[in-house]
Order: sequence, then C-alpha cells, then structure tokens
Amino acid sequence: MPEVPARPPAPGRTPFGSRLGAAMDEHGPLCVGVDPHPVLLDAWGLPRTAEGLRRFTLTVLEAAAGHAAALKPQVALYEPYGAAGFAVLEELFVQARSAGLLTVADAKRGDIGSTMEAYAAAWLGEESPLAADAVTLSPYLGFESLRPALDLAARTGRGTFVLALTSNPEGRSVQHVGGRESVAASVCAAAAAENARFPGTGGQPAARAGLGSCGLVVGATVGRALTELGIDLTAVRGPLLAPGYGAQGARAEELPAVFGAAGGQVLAASSRAILRRGPDAAALREAVRRSAGELAGALG
Repeated sequence: MPEVPARPPAPGRTPFGSRLGAAMDEHGPLCVGVDPHPVLLDAWGLPRTAEGLRRFTLTVLEAAAGHAAALKPQVALYEPYGAAGFAVLEELFVQARSAGLLTVADAKRGDIGSTMEAYAAAWLGEESPLAADAVTLSPYLGFESLRPALDLAARTGRGTFVLALTSNPEGRSVQHVGGRESVAASVCAAAAAENARFPGTGGQPAARAGLGSCGLVVGATVGRALTELGIDLTAVRGPLLAPGYGAQGARAEELPAVFGAAGGQVLAASSRAILRRGPDAAALREAVRRSAGELAGALG
C-alpha cells in the first residue's frame, strides 16, 4: 500500500501525544478507568439504571479532574443501557473537556473499509458527540486496516492506542507467536513507523515532550515479555497505555523493571483499586492523588 501523506492536525489543536505528555508531567502518569460494573453500582448504592450510570460517571470525573492525566471510560459497560448509556458518555466527554481532562474511549474497535471509517468517525471525528481525545483499537485484521482511524486521528489532533501486549493471559496465544518476530513486535514496529511520519514528534526516545500520537496498549503485568520478545518500546516514541496497575496486581515500583528505558512513556491505568473507594468523592480523589504520586515516583 502506498504511503499516505501526513496531514497537520485540526487548526488550533495540539497533537494528542504532546497534550498527553504535558498532562503526565503535570499530574503524574495515571489514567483513571471509568468502569461502571453493575457490582460497583451496587456497592455505591446506585441503581442499575441510566441515572445510576450517570451519577457514577460524573462522580469519578469530579474526583479525577486536576489530579490525573486522563480518564478512560470502558465503552462496553455503557452499551447495555442503549441510547441512554451513550448519552452519558457524550456528557462525560463534554464535561471532561471543560475540566481540562483528557479522555481515552476504551472501545477496542477494529474492522475494515467503510466500517472502520465509521468507527473512526464516531470516536475521533470533529462532528461526533462521542469524539474522545483518543480511542483504543484492535489491529488483528492487520495494522493497515486501522488506516481510517490513524489518519483521522492525525487530522484532528487526536490519538490512538493500538493493542500490542495485553494484560490478559490469553493474549500470549496470539501476540507472542513468532518469538523475536512476534505479532506484538510487528504491531510495535508499525506504530513506530506511524509516529515517524509526523514532524514534531519523537524527540528523545522516552521524552514525554516528544511523544507521538499513535500509542500502544502494553499491560503492566506482562513481566519479562518485552525482553523475551526483543521489543524496544523506546523506538515507538508513543505513549504506552498500561492496564493492570492496581487491582490486577502490578505495583508502581514494579513498572520500571517491566518497561525499562520506556518508563517515561507509560500511562498506567487503574480502575477498581480507585473506584472501590467510592461513592465518596473526597475518598476517590485521595485515591487518585495517591496513585498518581506513586506512579510519578516510580516512572519519573
């Protein structure tokens, strides 16, 4: 496939990688997951209704604003509420923008052709009420199948996080295949090439000021996988969304050993470890501050 010419982002919007890097420097490298599991709604004393969903969501937003680099709503947990659930997501994105808080729609979209174009327009398009600052993508129909989202993100100054090495044990059966020529390594190389297309990104390999806008999802619980597969994440020059910190078992002090020289690129995601402190907004805020401080101390 011929190379697609790079285009500048939408006028007036700094590219996502630069905005995220600045937010990580200011607030610490923490992304707060907004995961309104029915069990959590019950624990918070909220009904399993659209109104309970809304109260949960806006309480987490209030606690995270000004204290975390980003907010990551799990789209799947809003979908069971139908149009009312998407309305809550729309309100979240509006309120987060007003609060100066970056959002990552955890939608894990991936398809081909016009279907991928529609997904891209929904989560990254200027006219979409669901447009977030970034969206998670699945590359398992081929990295280039994501081209509509990659190009639209670049045009609008938004970002993408492509699944590479995920925190679930089952991921090894696909992502590790090939050893030193693994599927995961090919995804990382493709993301590195994507970031290299755009001037003004890259900088020093792990410098937040130079982060590109094509990031990767790399689990905080992958252990020695990066070393075993021979993957150098500094070459990606993009942000690394790292689920698994907190309730899934990864501790802040363990992250430097997992990510090595790429530690400055890591945006660690935590949901249950923080959300279980609700519904009290002050307790949630304190959990956010504590986690952000731990991560800043561990990752710089």
